[in-house]
Amino acid sequence: MSSIFNTLNIGYSGLSAAQVGVTTTSHNITNAESDGYTRQRVVTAAATPIYSAAGNVGNGTQIMDISRIFDNFVYDRYTGISSDKEYSDFTKGTLEELSTYFPEIDDVGIKSDLKEYYNMWQTFSDNPDNDAMKVALAKQTETLSATITATQNKIVNLQESINEQLSVNVKEVNALAEELAGVNKSIEIAEAGDAYTANDLRDKRSSIELRLAKLIGAESHIEQITSNSAIDSSSNEGYGSYTLSVNGFNIVDGGSFHPIHISSDNNPNGFYELSYERQDGVLISMDESIQGGRIGAILDLRGDKRLDDNSGVPSNGVLQQVIDQMDAFANTLIESTNNLYAATSTTKMESNALTLNNTQSLVNSSLNIKKGSFDVVMYDIDGNVTARRTINIDSATSMSGAAGSNSIEGQLSAQGDDNSDGNANNDIDDFLQFNWATYLDGENAVEFIMDPAYAAKGYAFAIEDNLTDGNFSTGSNFAGALGLNRFFDGSNAKDIDLSFKLKENTTDISAGKSTVTGDNSLAMDMIQQQFEVYDFNVGNAVYKSTVYGMFDVIATEVGVTTNQAILNNQTISAQFNATELEYSSISKVSIDEELTNLIKYQTAYGAASKIITTVDQMMQTLLGIKQ
Repeated sequence: MSSIFNTLNIGYSGLSAAQVGVTTTSHNITNAESDGYTRQRVVTAAATPIYSAAGNVGNGTQIMDISRIFDNFVYDRYTGISSDKEYSDFTKGTLEELSTYFPEIDDVGIKSDLKEYYNMWQTFSDNPDNDAMKVALAKQTETLSATITATQNKIVNLQESINEQLSVNVKEVNALAEELAGVNKSIEIAEAGDAYTANDLRDKRSSIELRLAKLIGAESHIEQITSNSAIDSSSNEGYGSYTLSVNGFNIVDGGSFHPIHISSDNNPNGFYELSYERQDGVLISMDESIQGGRIGAILDLRGDKRLDDNSGVPSNGVLQQVIDQMDAFANTLIESTNNLYAATSTTKMESNALTLNNTQSLVNSSLNIKKGSFDVVMYDIDGNVTARRTINIDSATSMSGAAGSNSIEGQLSAQGDDNSDGNANNDIDDFLQFNWATYLDGENAVEFIMDPAYAAKGYAFAIEDNLTDGNFSTGSNFAGALGLNRFFDGSNAKDIDLSFKLKENTTDISAGKSTVTGDNSLAMDMIQQQFEVYDFNVGNAVYKSTVYGMFDVIATEVGVTTNQAILNNQTISAQFNATELEYSSISKVSIDEELTNLIKYQTAYGAASKIITTVDQMMQTLLGIKQ
């Protein structure tokens, strides 16, 4: 039955509940700015009543739980949009950096240097024998080459930089995932028996989940979501089995952690590759499976698909696409220029280092040699054409072969009357020597050398491509692909440069095809080159454009892609702000609200104290009656 002592206990329960309320509110206030903290509320209920003849007599209050105000569904949206925003922020920042490498809007950069380069050819054509013009052309060529190389190196360095960031971020993901597995174990121990909710541990878990979502787009999955509307209409909590996955790859299973493997050992370019270890120990590539967070942005920018060759270069990726386009731009400029410059007469032509063998089909090799033909032209000391022979290239043509065969050597060494004078001793086969060399590193080269006796008499030779319809791109590109008598050294945007031979002596630069004074025929072809349409091969895509046009394509795509990233970032930022506000309104601490609660609990504590004071006075009265 109810007694005065029971009433004292009721007062004590009120004091205890108010004290816990003050403590919890204080905890909220002091952690208002703590990262990942969610506000907590004291859950109280009437204690089990005492049964008496008068009925059920109240027995005070009891603390059922201290719960956090948390909505799993809102939090899932928040982590999802956080992943998208991190992806968007990183992409935007990287592309804005990339766009600064193409300052064409300010009339500086590659296009400006390219215009000046062709202007120098124009000036040179007007003064073909002026050595000062040759020096000026050489310097402008070096300036253009240096600008192209510097721009490409910046892009490559940017790609390498984010590749290194990939390693750093994956290591952070593994560290966080391992920590998360440990937190899961602690939560399981703390909540054993379903007596209490480990609020602060759950906050820590949510904080780690958010960081993992931002890093790699990880998503958490909990077996059961339980509503807690008695605390807050939008409050619910997850219980049961727990997993954290990245597009189907579970990196955390409850208290177990499965690290992401990262290695660059098998990539010659040092690009990191990510893999997931199955239970049987087999590693599964997961580069293409990561689509969210900062790591997803890194992979999409750097590239996450490998080419079928052993180069280790990605076949996709925004930065890799620009690198490939720049290489195609530079390679076509190099080859087309060299193909034209081979028409200037000389006594020796030596190719670049070649990876093909001397019996391999030229058309089916990695060299950009097409079916067609070219002429070997012989000049005397006065610049007169003394012999001309057409060399045909079809799908079976190789470099070496017996005289009279379909090979380049065979066609050059075949006896013929190349000047229609009936003399068999003054033809191309008498003037030229064909040499095939294999170096110690396994690479090969070919050279065409004027017979020393004829060279001493002032004879020289040249290679002129035969064009099927007058367009520069319709020739065989034999001399350009091999780099014979080249004007440019290199093969791509990283190594393009004025040829070493012409750097040593810029006065060797020729404006004409022959040695005749005033000949500017070659310079005129170089001027025309800027208006010619070529095929620029970028992966499986082919851009048909002029040299200027191809560079405009590169700069424009960079600008458009950057602008799209900026606009997309604005949209995602707006969505993020709205979702963050919704999440904060549910789970974050409001200082004003907590101060109100503090006053409420303070008042409750005072009221409970009054109960105890009243009981004390009642007991004093009883004791006084006895006396």
